[in-house]
Amino acid sequence: MDLIFLTLCTLCIVVIFAFLPKLHHYYVIRQKLKSLPTPVIGSIFKLMRLSDYERLKLFLTIMENCKEGIFIQYIGATPNINIFKPEYLEHIFPSTVNITKGDFYDMLKPWLGNGLLTSTDEQWFHDRKLIGPTFHFNILDQFAGIMFEKAEILTKCLQKEIEKEPGKAVNIFPFIINAALDIICETAMGVDVHAQEVVTKYTSTVHLLVFKILILLLYCPTSFSNRVASSLIMKRLFRPWYWIEWLFYSVPTGKQFKSSLDILHGFTKEVINKRKIERQSQNGHMEFENEDNEFNIGKRKRQAFLDLLLDQNAKSDTPLTDDELRAQVDTFMFEGHDTTAVAITWTLFLLGDNLEHQAKVHEELEEVFGASETSASIKELSKLKYLDRVIKETLRIFPSVPMISRTLTEDVKIDNYILPKGVMITLAILLTHRNSMVWPDPLKFDPDRFLPENSKNRNPYAYVPFSAGPRNCIGQKFAQLEEKIVLTTILRKWRVKSVKSVDTIKFGGSLILRPSEDVLLHFTPKK
Repeated sequence: MDLIFLTLCTLCIVVIFAFLPKLHHYYVIRQKLKSLPTPVIGSIFKLMRLSDYERLKLFLTIMENCKEGIFIQYIGATPNINIFKPEYLEHIFPSTVNITKGDFYDMLKPWLGNGLLTSTDEQWFHDRKLIGPTFHFNILDQFAGIMFEKAEILTKCLQKEIEKEPGKAVNIFPFIINAALDIICETAMGVDVHAQEVVTKYTSTVHLLVFKILILLLYCPTSFSNRVASSLIMKRLFRPWYWIEWLFYSVPTGKQFKSSLDILHGFTKEVINKRKIERQSQNGHMEFENEDNEFNIGKRKRQAFLDLLLDQNAKSDTPLTDDELRAQVDTFMFEGHDTTAVAITWTLFLLGDNLEHQAKVHEELEEVFGASETSASIKELSKLKYLDRVIKETLRIFPSVPMISRTLTEDVKIDNYILPKGVMITLAILLTHRNSMVWPDPLKFDPDRFLPENSKNRNPYAYVPFSAGPRNCIGQKFAQLEEKIVLTTILRKWRVKSVKSVDTIKFGGSLILRPSEDVLLHFTPKK
């Protein structure tokens, strides 16, 4: 008995001494951060029980009551500093040092590897320089053709749905998501997956990861259907015990995640290998024969992002490996899919909720296109200045990425606050965009906020839907082009009217600001 007691005491002492440095570290950090506003948010278990919408509403309420523009929350013992004052964001976004993403992004690495979204330091600078030329505006013109084709398919799918029950409102989001998936698959990999017309193993897996996995992992909200269930990665974020790799991958959710990744990675690798073999056999000349397979991998009309990336890679002194290429393509697939789809969805929703502004959009479309039914040209799209402002105002109210997380690699001084190295910060874009001290009547839809005369005295970090500084979104021109093409294709055929209003529609998500319920629109043929 004495031996057992002695052994247990020894183990307790060892454990205590093992955790002392960690406990001391947390104590030091807390002391450094004690001057920061610390609103009562509730325990991590309370946050877990809230729906996405309830959680975001909580943070919006905190923002309205926190005039300092900065506050701290603790996830367990881990501090997270939320910043939403534009003058404070100005200390972070332009930095070339504090570019490391927050620890939570590590949960994306099994899927996206060290792609542009998750990498840091020298690797990130190398990859950004290598990939940058693939987004030149001349190359985007090539992508525009694909976008128009998929947008036309979208209108045909919508027409079929409208004709099923004339007068009934249509849930627009699934249609937009499938169109965006069609566009990104062909522009990123040169693969036509027919996402709007058929369900394949690949497209259903992408939907599983992006729709269900990207919210189900973190929150597991109880008030929504499984279709809108948050992703696996998000559920994992608010369950620290799932941060342990072996434990996560031993539970059903983790096994489902791993199985989905195997399908996506396998497909991307197959496409890359096939493309590289064809390039070698044709000395870089890309003209492929049609092949009878599920994805028409060999069907090529234009260069895809992958081809451009392989071109750049061949010129590089330090080329990417196959796994690194796969990570970049998967990252482009992820970032260029859901984000653009929600932006288009929210724009249609807000126009349907603000008919006077929609009328101005239709007037502009009449001025530019008249009675023509042919696809818009890039030059014509550039004339749609009011639609530009409509999209900007939509991204202010509903930024596709509502927050960005960083881990500080050096101390940052903001006014009287010192944010210590190693602390995680959240650049709360949604809170910044809805801050009434910066944007009066923030829920009012007013595209004229972005007229030059109304923008000239505004802090440049008051509006950051595509992030800012060196880590800004490399694909923002691609996204803006896709949004305008899809929106003009729809609005040249129909007028829309929303069933819900901006103050009643539910939304949520930390990675992507998606609707948490059906986005119902009535469609009326344009006359």
